[in-house]
Amino acid sequence: MTATADIARAQSAAPKRGHHPGIALTVIACAQLMIVLDATIVNIALPHMQTALHFSDTSLSWVLNAYTLTFGGLMLLGGRMGDILGRRRTFVAGILIFIIASLVGGFAQSSGWLLAARAVQGVGGAIASPTALALITTNTMEGPERNRAFGVFAAVSGAGAALGLLLGGMLTSWLSWRWVLFVNVPIGVVIVALVPLFLAESERRRGQFDFGGALTSTLGMTALVYGFIHAADKGWSNTWTIAAFIAAVVLLAAFIVIETRTSQPIVPLRLFASRDRSFSYAIMFAFVGGMMGMFFFLTQFVQNVLGYSPIKAGVAFLPVALIIGVSAQISSQLLARFGPKPFLILGAALATGGLAWLAQLSASSGYLTGLLGPMLIFGLGMGFIFVPLTLTAVNGVRQEETGAASAMLNVMQQVGGSLGLSILVTVFATASRHEQTSQTKQFLAHATPEQQQAFAAGKLKPPESVVHAVLAHGISVAFSVAIIFAAVGLLFTLFSRNETPKLPEGAPIPMG
Repeated sequence: MTATADIARAQSAAPKRGHHPGIALTVIACAQLMIVLDATIVNIALPHMQTALHFSDTSLSWVLNAYTLTFGGLMLLGGRMGDILGRRRTFVAGILIFIIASLVGGFAQSSGWLLAARAVQGVGGAIASPTALALITTNTMEGPERNRAFGVFAAVSGAGAALGLLLGGMLTSWLSWRWVLFVNVPIGVVIVALVPLFLAESERRRGQFDFGGALTSTLGMTALVYGFIHAADKGWSNTWTIAAFIAAVVLLAAFIVIETRTSQPIVPLRLFASRDRSFSYAIMFAFVGGMMGMFFFLTQFVQNVLGYSPIKAGVAFLPVALIIGVSAQISSQLLARFGPKPFLILGAALATGGLAWLAQLSASSGYLTGLLGPMLIFGLGMGFIFVPLTLTAVNGVRQEETGAASAMLNVMQQVGGSLGLSILVTVFATASRHEQTSQTKQFLAHATPEQQQAFAAGKLKPPESVVHAVLAHGISVAFSVAIIFAAVGLLFTLFSRNETPKLPEGAPIPMG
């Protein structure tokens, strides 16, 4: 969905054609691909990161959340920086931050080290990604050439998820998990070297930075996610858990106050005046947690339970990415004829059904018999949802606010995914603990006295079948809760209106 950000800003900007628009587009597309695939490339490497850096089952989710929270939370600020400081220099600054953080993260010797690097990666992505799309107008002519460029950009954004899964598996299998981070460095260095040669700078615009809004929203959502994940480890009555939730409430309340009082808010609250636009944000928020949960939990299941190698695990998820692309293409072609509502309802129903099927997961589930079917149904539904949500989000807004409206959908995708995943991880941890206790009791009830004594002394662990059963049960319960999120999203689709949204004049239908 990153391809939709700043579409209005991109369309209304005064173009300054570069000397080599084809090369310029290649540079921009490569940068966007690098940023987008980093949201998924680490998924396959998660079990290896957990072993190497001693993550707990719950803290492991921060490898994803640390990136998506800063990426989503600061994306609107990154777009504003490009307008005020110049898009090319802002783009280069974001790429530099991104590759330095990737290099540092690749050398991580502890979990905290890696998480800090991932958070800084998100900062770099939030600065570079919004300006990448806007730079297309600075380097292409308005009309067919620009539309083709937008199409390439959107296709690259959509392919990033699939390529990230496959590339993550290849690098982890053939080299090590560290290379899912190191791979960004040579690509980023080449991009930075080519930018001054082939990309034209944009004109600066006057404006103000809403640092207060950006910081309070990002820190508030981080505190909220931390509260859920900490509760999974330490309980709901723990002092730090309670403090995290209080901090989240205070920070998010401060964010709303700031946005209502600043002259140039990072999130214009009037964007939520439209019911359909608000519904589109809520639908995205409701479903992406389930999508992140699917990749997070099932990459561990196929490697730890089914015994897949990292590269085989990456290939196992390719059908999901492909079906999302196919259904997104179908919905984009038929949207003008049928309107968004049928696709939203169908997509939401399919995605909810896929999660319901995944909730039946057990330790005996196989890839073909228990995973592939529900993953394809879920992916088919999500593909139907993405394009209608994108166009509904920008329908009816003023030209100068279309960028903020579409970027807000991206923020909902990133931040909603982080919050949804944190809730699912909390449910997973609680269910796993209960199942661990139950399975251990059954194991000891059938164990010999010698085995019972060895287990009590910590010299004997439960058999692998018990470990697999605990993991599968936790995942199954987590998906059961994800069904509730999806059902809420489905309700929003039922109450949305059936209006055919329109993009700003000359803009292509975004596919990212």
